[in-house]
Amino acid sequence: MRPKRFILEYWRLMLLLVFVAGAGIALFYPGGVIADDGYVDDESLDDNPTNLEYGLGLDGGTRISAPPIGMTAEDIDAGAVSDDGAIDRERLTEIEDALYDELGLETGDVRVSVDDGGSVHAEIFTDEVSEDEFAAALDAADVEVDPDDGIREGVTEETRDDMIATIDSRINAAGLSGGDVYESAQLGGAYYVVTEVPDMDPDELRELLSERGLVEVVAYYPDEDGNHTNETVLEGGDIAAVDPPRADGGGYAVPVEVDSNAAPEFQDRMNELGFTDPNVGMGQCGLATGTDGVDFDQAGEHYCLLTVVDGEPVDAHSMGDLADGMRAETWDSDRTFQMGAQDQQQAQALSVNLESGQLPAPLNFEDEQTYSLSPALADQFKLYSLIIGALSILTVSGVVFLRYRDVRVATPMILTAMSEVVILLGFAALIRMPLDLSHVAGFIAVVGTGVDDLLIIADEVMDEGEVNSQKVFESRFRKAFWIIGAAAATTIIAMSPLAVLSLGDLQGFAIITILGVLIGVLITRPAYGDILQRLLTDK
Repeated sequence: MRPKRFILEYWRLMLLLVFVAGAGIALFYPGGVIADDGYVDDESLDDNPTNLEYGLGLDGGTRISAPPIGMTAEDIDAGAVSDDGAIDRERLTEIEDALYDELGLETGDVRVSVDDGGSVHAEIFTDEVSEDEFAAALDAADVEVDPDDGIREGVTEETRDDMIATIDSRINAAGLSGGDVYESAQLGGAYYVVTEVPDMDPDELRELLSERGLVEVVAYYPDEDGNHTNETVLEGGDIAAVDPPRADGGGYAVPVEVDSNAAPEFQDRMNELGFTDPNVGMGQCGLATGTDGVDFDQAGEHYCLLTVVDGEPVDAHSMGDLADGMRAETWDSDRTFQMGAQDQQQAQALSVNLESGQLPAPLNFEDEQTYSLSPALADQFKLYSLIIGALSILTVSGVVFLRYRDVRVATPMILTAMSEVVILLGFAALIRMPLDLSHVAGFIAVVGTGVDDLLIIADEVMDEGEVNSQKVFESRFRKAFWIIGAAAATTIIAMSPLAVLSLGDLQGFAIITILGVLIGVLITRPAYGDILQRLLTDK
């Protein structure tokens, strides 16, 4: 048979071979087919010759589930959205300012937003304010709300999505490969933010999640009365790019690039306050910084730029070389400078906070649910999973050979079933899905259901007598395929709720099972039909 004709006639088998080859590339190509945004060190690459990533059950680590702290006034009548859908940003800012003033909250603890439907929501991210106090503060902002109906505990879906994105960015920026962040709905309407990070103990992960990451650059300078005052001149959102921390003199620095919209205002304000004037404030920062932070008990007039993280000054420094470009009004075309830190750990935390952004709301660790597994125990689970997988393959192979006692039929059946697992592993490596014990159970289920379907195909084709023509084969194969197609549809329907609901490990099992069924129906079962046709007919 000519190669072209063979490919056209057995294109299903060719498709299977293409998918298996692609899975092999995804599994073993150095660095992976899709570049990893996280940091993976050389040691981890040596330990794992494949591109597979492992979750807590196979790599060790910690999972922390905790609800966001906050209170929300939903769908308030704020006069900030007109009938034609135009949003009055000044009105939203006015409401935020009023809530800050009335409740005495810290920066970042208030958010007033408009959702896609045009409804206005006001949120406060603290547990120290009652619903009545929140309602009174809204009333002071000329916003009417019923404290018994319009205010509820918790935050909006938009805020939860922002929290998940921020935490995900934070664990990736910290070089924690294989981490995962998602939302879990609880009975009663509460929502938890679930963070899973391999190779990290609970205290380390809790510390990472407890930081709001509110980074500010504050100008510290003497006022007209001779007292020093603080003025925020840059916020974390004004930073456009962050470079890795590096040593700088006796401490460390994080090089950053300021956003083009914020740079001119920052430059103008530094000139206005005298920070760039050699005769006023240039180089006039005498505040000492140690492990306990900035020491403000220093005599004299100081013109310092303070690096402030979550309200705590961590470094104080003068303008340095930055002053020359600002005084000449050319710095805003370059827009780079360095934020100081006292040690490498502090600099790394500062870099991570700048890259990930501020965590919109804090997490309530008093109601947390924690699961932790040591790496040593996870390595045992990994070994046991490999052993169980091998035993399942051997057992299935033995049953198939006993059933047919025909190497021509049984061997392709086992190889086809194994190809499903290879394709699934390649898909997991491609998208960098962290594999866990639930996924291993899904792989074993895929082997079992896959062989079941192949047995149905073989029985339907062979039990009704000799296959003496291609037409007879195709008729029997179609009949078998309708049976396994209906079974596959039933499995997908049954597993779909588990795959979409936040039910922990059951979700991973359902996803792998559904993917395995789809791969089987669309790729491997038809390919096995081509193999049987080749073996049992004259073709």
